[in-house]
Amino acid sequence: MRLYVGCAMWTHPEWQEKPLPPAERLRSYASWCNAVEGNTTFYATPQRRTVESWARQTDPKFRFVMKLPRTVTHERRLTGIDGEMTAFLDAIEPLGRRLHALWIQLPGTFTDLAALANLLDGLPTQYRAAVEVRHPVFFENPRATAQLEALLERTGAEWIPFDTTTLFATPPTSPAEYEAGSKKPRLPRRTRALTEYPIVRYHGRDDETATIAGWQPWVDQTVTWLQEGRSPTIFIHTPDNASSRTLARRFHDEVKAKLPALAPLPVPLPTDPPTLF
Repeated sequence: MRLYVGCAMWTHPEWQEKPLPPAERLRSYASWCNAVEGNTTFYATPQRRTVESWARQTDPKFRFVMKLPRTVTHERRLTGIDGEMTAFLDAIEPLGRRLHALWIQLPGTFTDLAALANLLDGLPTQYRAAVEVRHPVFFENPRATAQLEALLERTGAEWIPFDTTTLFATPPTSPAEYEAGSKKPRLPRRTRALTEYPIVRYHGRDDETATIAGWQPWVDQTVTWLQEGRSPTIFIHTPDNASSRTLARRFHDEVKAKLPALAPLPVPLPTDPPTLF
C-alpha cells in the first residue's frame, strides 16, 4: 500500500542548506517526496535531454504529473493541436513509467466538452489523463457536472480537484497569501474519484496549523481511497511553498498513523556539507 505525495516544484531556495547543481536538485527532492507537479511544461516544452536528466534522478516508481503546454490548453483551447501534442509527447517520452498522468489544466472560461473529448479520445492508449476544470458551471450545475463526469469515465480520465477552501476561508494575512488568492480559483471542494488513480491539489495558508487543520477531510478521504485499493497522489501547496515539502511528508505521516501498513517515504538525502567531526 503506497501513498504518493509531493509539491508544485522540486526546487525552492528555502530547501537548500547548500547550493545544489541543477542536475542534483530533483534527486534531492525525490528523497523527500515521491511525486511532483510538472508545472514548468505549461510554459515551454522541455528539451528531450532535459527530460532524460529528470528520469536519471528519480526512481522508476516516482510520479510525474505533467501539465500540457499552455499553447494547447489556453491559446489553442484544444483545437488544432496535433503538432504541439506530438512534440510534447516526444519530449517527455524518456520518463517512461514515471509519467503518471498528463495534466490537462483548462482555463476558467473553458466549457467545450466536445474539444476535450477529441483530445482524450485521440491520446495514445499508454497515457493516463487527468483533467482540472475551473469554470464554475462544472461545480454548480448538476447537468454540466454529470456530462463532464460521463466523458471522463468513458475515456478513463480523472478529475483533479484544486481545493482552495482553506486559502479562502479567511482574509489574507500576508503578501504571499494575497497573491495566492488573486491567482487561484475559488471553487467548492470536490472529493469524488472517478478512477483508480485520484489526484488532489490542496492549497493551505502561511500558518501551518491552519494548513494542517484544513486538510483533515483529505486525510480521511485518502485513507478511504487506499482501503478501496486506489492509488492516490496528493500535492500540498502553501502561499510561498517554502514549507510544502515538509508538509507533504506530514500529510503522509498522518495517513500512515491511520494505516500502519502504508509504505514509508524515502529517507531524505543530507544537504549539509560533510565535516570531519
